[in-house]
Amino acid sequence: MKKVGLSKIYPFFLVYSLLSAGLFVKAQNIDSTIAVYSDKYSQERMYLHFDKSSYSAGETVWFKVYMMDAIYPAAQSKSVYLDWTDNTGKLLLHSVFPMTNGLSNGQFEIPVDYKGNSLHVKGYTRWMLNFDSVFLYNKDIRIISRYPSTAKKETVVPSITFFPEGGDAIAGLNNKIAFKVNDQWGKPVKIRGSVVDSKGKVITALTQLHDGMGFFFLNPAPGISYSAKWKDEKGVDHTSALPEIKQSGIVMQVIPHANKRILSINCTPDAAKTIGTLHILGTMFQNTVFKIDEVTNKGSIQKTIPLESLPSGILTITVFDGQWNALAERITFVNNKEYLFQSQMEVKQWGLSKRAKDQIQITVPDSLIASLSVSVTDQQIDADSSNNIISHLLLTSDLKGKVYNPAYYFSSDEDSIATHLDLVMLTHGWRRFKWEDVVQGKFPKINYQRDTSYLSLSGKVIGALPAQLRGAGDVFMFVKEKDKKVKMLSEPIKPDGSFNDPTQIFFDTIHVYYSFPKKSTLADASIQFMDGRVPAPANTTNGNTNPFPDTSGDYRHAMLADEANSARRMAEGKILEEVIIKSKTKSPIQIMDEKYTSGFFSGGDGYQFDLVNDPFASSAMNIFTYLQGKVPGLQITTGGSGATTLNWRGGAPQLYLDEIQSDPGFLSGVNVNDVAYIKVFRPPFFGGSGGGANGAIAIYTRRGGDVKPTPGKGLNNNVVYGYTPIRQFYSPNYGTFDKRNEEKDFRTTIYWNPNVNVGPGKRQVTLSFYNNDVSDFFRVVIEGMSIDGRLTHFEQIME
Repeated sequence: MKKVGLSKIYPFFLVYSLLSAGLFVKAQNIDSTIAVYSDKYSQERMYLHFDKSSYSAGETVWFKVYMMDAIYPAAQSKSVYLDWTDNTGKLLLHSVFPMTNGLSNGQFEIPVDYKGNSLHVKGYTRWMLNFDSVFLYNKDIRIISRYPSTAKKETVVPSITFFPEGGDAIAGLNNKIAFKVNDQWGKPVKIRGSVVDSKGKVITALTQLHDGMGFFFLNPAPGISYSAKWKDEKGVDHTSALPEIKQSGIVMQVIPHANKRILSINCTPDAAKTIGTLHILGTMFQNTVFKIDEVTNKGSIQKTIPLESLPSGILTITVFDGQWNALAERITFVNNKEYLFQSQMEVKQWGLSKRAKDQIQITVPDSLIASLSVSVTDQQIDADSSNNIISHLLLTSDLKGKVYNPAYYFSSDEDSIATHLDLVMLTHGWRRFKWEDVVQGKFPKINYQRDTSYLSLSGKVIGALPAQLRGAGDVFMFVKEKDKKVKMLSEPIKPDGSFNDPTQIFFDTIHVYYSFPKKSTLADASIQFMDGRVPAPANTTNGNTNPFPDTSGDYRHAMLADEANSARRMAEGKILEEVIIKSKTKSPIQIMDEKYTSGFFSGGDGYQFDLVNDPFASSAMNIFTYLQGKVPGLQITTGGSGATTLNWRGGAPQLYLDEIQSDPGFLSGVNVNDVAYIKVFRPPFFGGSGGGANGAIAIYTRRGGDVKPTPGKGLNNNVVYGYTPIRQFYSPNYGTFDKRNEEKDFRTTIYWNPNVNVGPGKRQVTLSFYNNDVSDFFRVVIEGMSIDGRLTHFEQIME
């Protein structure tokens, strides 16, 4: 989808006053710079929907990625990275998945012997790495155990933080000062206390309104300092200093109303004289949505800001002086609900008994094109509904600091919830812009370009001079991908040494053997493959995670996970016991032929050579010196230039490397230690193209399980990493015969589908799944995003 500026979608008001020429230039700088930020430096926001909220060792974490850029799905980035670390910060897996229209999915397998009490996942794109790391996706995932933890319970350490509205507390003016009290894990802490001045006089009470947050008004006297005296939940006394009181400046207050904001600005007398004109700028998603210029000769300003035409999200209101220096800033949340689409669920078939079949039907509005993810879990295990796709993409992904239970702020339309949400706005830091740079027309330094194309087989020649790269020709590659036939590729080398084949997108790892043309001067050069792939990070220290949350469903979850692991081990043992070898013993050469050959290359009459078990094979200089004298009638000649020719019964036999046709020049560079098996076919050979009247020679390179090749000789080779393989969630079908159905079923995730697509003519989707052996109730969670950026979250208990 083509990106459209917000100003074209949400027309608003622009109010300008007459400015001097110099200030007008600065104003133009800000306007043009913000427009460039919106167009060239837009920032992506990421959310992951997991199949459940906690896991046990040996389980698989299933997830779907949703990515937004402003109000639309983030369609430009094509790859998403996820780093999985243990609770000490040690990297467990650096994974990367392809992304289409801001969507992706995958899984992470928790090691069976994992001992930690949490996992941490960090998600990002290459583009996101250019900006403040606090806006990368970060989440701690609890790992539970059936057995009580032996770790020493940590002491709760409460702290209080004060936030003067607008940024500063000013003497002689009435200031609104918000505060937040939480522990080291971000959990709210209840307190009792008051604000006192430096003379010990009580000024006002500290009254908490919601989840540790509150506010009070203070009109500071010149030369007086203030502090808070408070008791925590255990009755321990604390004293905390309030922020420094400034003697001159402005106080900014924003009063929320249903569809508007009342903006009030008061200045100290001296500030009113020196500031001159105030510039008030409103921005959302790095777009200017309103601008007001107002003279401050009266010392106070009040403006009404209508919200009906704005998109939902965080609106930042910034006040500048006449020289465009930022004086105050306040964020407020706009909730016009245009971001929402309703999804509904109807149970078509109830199956709450053992291994019974269930059917649910999901319905979305007409003409909507969207992608949904659906999870069905045992209702009695632990669950965390404190955050979801809406609360994260619209709220927490744009805030610094942890928001406790963010989903609450989207749970209803009650005025009290809107009031509580404004407390969040008052007590959480936010700054996408560094205004000093914006005023000067400076832009962020870009170290990582967007992944606007998928990861494909690419690389760059290193160790060569520019003159050697000009006209270097092609790089020749043999690509061995897991469980697939070898592919022979050639790609032109560009003048900067790079090459890329966008058609070669792959998962997991591949082994690439490569060589340069013999006439080139790149004999000492090498290739750095996939240089566009973000490397794995160093081990890091994870953020604080409460190791002792209050969750009643932990024991059941851990018990079922243990039972599932036990059942899996028993099934694996049973399979091993039932293996009976009925076939007669095969010779090593027969095993080689069955392992390596296929189609016309298998069986038949020919000469066969097992190089894995030939102790003299490694002494040969190349394949052709190895074959010299071993095949009656085959003449192998090496000229003075090093070129090899072959003649058998009056002509040259066809040559194949891993059943792909090749030539003597290339094969002479193959390291004999990399070869497992050679098969020479007597004429005629019907397996290739172009005729095989003079027979054929098929050479097979070693595979897993054979003796490890000796590196350093023959063709250069690299193990190259592509996308992380994506598995499909296994959902048993107890209505059909399947050997796996004999196993015990203790799944806590009953069903997971990350790719439920709806669109015109398909507004209803029916999903079927089978219960496990023990669950009586289900929790169904549906989340999704439409192609125009609307979101849905639905949660229901099936009982």
